Amino acid sequence: MKTKLAFVISKALNESLSAQEIELMLEKPKYAHLGDVSFPCFTLAKKLKKSPQLIANEIAAKIQGDFIKEVRAEQAYVNVFFHQLQVGKNVIEKVLLEKQQFGTKGKNGQKVVLDFSSPNIAKPFSMGHLRSTVIGNALANISEKLGYEAIRINHLGDWGTQFGKLIVAYQLWGNQQAIEQNPIEELLKIYVKFHEEAEKDASLNDKAREAFKALEDDNEEAHSLWKWFRDASLKEFEDIYQMLGVSFDSYHGEAFYNDKMGPVVEELTNKGLLEESDGAMVVPLKEMPPCLIMKKDGATLYATRDLAAAIYRYKSYEPAKIFYVVGHEQSLHFKQLFAVLKKMGYQWSENLMHVPFGMMLKDGKKMSTRKGKVVLLADVLAETIQAARENIEEKNPHLKNKETVANEVGIGAVIFNDLKNERMNDIEFSIEKMVTFEGETGPYVQYTNARIHTLLSKGEFSFTDTHLTYLDGEAWEVIKLIESFPHVIETAFVQANPSTIAKFSLQLARSFNKYYANTKFLTNDELQNERLKVAYAVSLLLQESLRLLGIKAPNEM
Repeated sequence: MKTKLAFVISKALNESLSAQEIELMLEKPKYAHLGDVSFPCFTLAKKLKKSPQLIANEIAAKIQGDFIKEVRAEQAYVNVFFHQLQVGKNVIEKVLLEKQQFGTKGKNGQKVVLDFSSPNIAKPFSMGHLRSTVIGNALANISEKLGYEAIRINHLGDWGTQFGKLIVAYQLWGNQQAIEQNPIEELLKIYVKFHEEAEKDASLNDKAREAFKALEDDNEEAHSLWKWFRDASLKEFEDIYQMLGVSFDSYHGEAFYNDKMGPVVEELTNKGLLEESDGAMVVPLKEMPPCLIMKKDGATLYATRDLAAAIYRYKSYEPAKIFYVVGHEQSLHFKQLFAVLKKMGYQWSENLMHVPFGMMLKDGKKMSTRKGKVVLLADVLAETIQAARENIEEKNPHLKNKETVANEVGIGAVIFNDLKNERMNDIEFSIEKMVTFEGETGPYVQYTNARIHTLLSKGEFSFTDTHLTYLDGEAWEVIKLIESFPHVIETAFVQANPSTIAKFSLQLARSFNKYYANTKFLTNDELQNERLKVAYAVSLLLQESLRLLGIKAPNEM
């Protein structure tokens, strides 16, 4: 509706401003009695050499359309009231025809690569890994909704000096049988023990460096241990991914690029981009520290590896965009990475986007694997599923498929708790706040959808036609939200921010529940089915919003 209105206003202004410019200026009035959309005229005063109030009066006199009921000039604002039944009819009929496809764009033949999750091998999958995993998965779903082919890549942390530490730790304190039975937990124990002992005995760090050097040199024992650690970790990670409903197209981790870094260093050298700095090789950059490519001893670094990965991915997939869903503490690294690729002459570097996010905190502090201060995601999921299970037993003990619903509600609560937050905000870990059925939670949105399904069942909703002939005034706020859904999806993609969709689902659930509280739906008259059409449309969008976030929507709870 904003797009249509923007064209009308642009025409009224003799196209002195484009419809696209006007659409960005349109606002939602603070109070409903001021209209559905408001156009401020302050910025036009200088351009048109008239007072904002006069401009508002002139525009208001020229605006007309079958979807517009009334236009008022209020001081420097043009306030527009839409024709509620006309707009509501168009919106609801479109949703009922397209169902979950509402807001979907046809395939555009382009690919989007998403680098996300990327846990470290032989370390537990903690709550700290959740953010990258669920943000990346949601962005992949959103990309597909908009017609892209999403390539999901899990850039595993399967290389580096920590493997030297782990090999030494295993040789000193490892128990093969215990590790085979419970790999991640046992490997974490000896990894933590290594750091505790290394504080007392610095020579352990030297042994770790030697062990990693042996791994780099493809020593048989070191490589065998590394492969065992990797395989055991992947198996455990896969259990977590299955619970979260997350899958990947590639598990190419850091080790995959070992033989691809040499050509990158050679290319940087041939293009005259490398300079020596205290024995190390760097690429100097404007307005930021130089990018370190090789240490004094010739060892390559993260930047070298990520350059190789970016070039490999572009050659393999030719994507329209590559998203790197990695914590905000790596922001400088990605600025340097993109700047080096640009200096190398790769124009596609402009299509690379770092998607930073805040930290998951416990008692106000960052979780640390090294110190053993972690909250395991598997434990959290088990606890939230149990909380959902107990809730079902208390409130709806005769529910069918209780275990399935408990899983969907418990896991959905954890995912939604993350994605409802602005990406850059830190999140304080709290199971209690995740699983409540009140407030800004996943269970609240899921319950609203389930409540609508119950309502449709009781009302024996008949999907005989998609035409809407009546609309309650109380449903208008619901209609406006439904109409905005395609724009919400596009915004989430452009800003790489799934919280836009999570917040939309909360707004829609709240708006519908307010409508439901003030309106009798089951009236056994000709208006019952008209109201149920609106309810059904809300349910379709709640389900689709949750699906995009990676959350199930049970029909009963």
